[in-house]
Amino acid sequence: MKQLRNAAHRHIETSPIAGSLGAEISGVDLSADLPEEVLAELRAALLAHQVIFFRGQSLTPERQLAFARRWGEIHLHPFMVGMAEYPEVLEIVKRPTDARNFGGSWHTDQMFAPAPAMGTILYAKEVPSAGGDTMFTNQYLAYEALSPGMQRLCERLRTVCYGDGAKKYGGKTRREFYADKTTMQVKDPGEVQTTSVHPLVRTHPETGRKALYIGGHVQHFEDMEDAESRPLIDFLMAHSTRPEFICRFRWETGSLAFWDNRCTQHFAINDYPSETRIMHRVTVRGDTPF
Repeated sequence: MKQLRNAAHRHIETSPIAGSLGAEISGVDLSADLPEEVLAELRAALLAHQVIFFRGQSLTPERQLAFARRWGEIHLHPFMVGMAEYPEVLEIVKRPTDARNFGGSWHTDQMFAPAPAMGTILYAKEVPSAGGDTMFTNQYLAYEALSPGMQRLCERLRTVCYGDGAKKYGGKTRREFYADKTTMQVKDPGEVQTTSVHPLVRTHPETGRKALYIGGHVQHFEDMEDAESRPLIDFLMAHSTRPEFICRFRWETGSLAFWDNRCTQHFAINDYPSETRIMHRVTVRGDTPF
């Protein structure tokens, strides 16, 4: 069932930041043990706006994890090293000496996993004086804007998604790609599955809406070669990130974003070469796309 974007709330206030998606939420202290009725309104806001933002929060890693656990189990990143005392929290750091940032391309989190992350909760610890914004794009609208014929074609296709290796990083491993270019550390995923096949069009398990499910982890379609797949993948990536589908969020220290990976992509902009940006990220485990 389609969600209403302007549903009335008793405990929170929502202010949309763009016509496509995204809303700032006020009246909530995320460090508190929130009552169920407040969580229910936050869930409704997330489903309606796809990404919700909070300003002026003061969160320790413990409180960020406590908030995340109200939404489900924590999803550990199989490739990136978490904080020493809080391995479930990924500290995303870019310093002036780093040539690359983390998340600097259009993608949806953990798409290479059999059950990708449902949601991502990103909290700003230190931000540059300008720059370092994050863009989000509405994948419901991306699907709905396709012609009926293209919708039918996409609904028949399945994507092969990679988390590492030559297909993902242009002939390099993830470790080689990030080596000497970022402060963040890459680890061996061990036995964790990091290549998965998913439908190109997925149905959101809570709203029932169809969304284009594509991102930087997609390398080719099932039972097709890379060269055969690439023209359509390139078209869909360009289509899914059209300006009218996008919102852009400017971070402040203490800001928090919570987005729904089942119906969005995001892009961390790397435009602050001489400054530092530090964020704490927790992802919530999701289900198998259908």
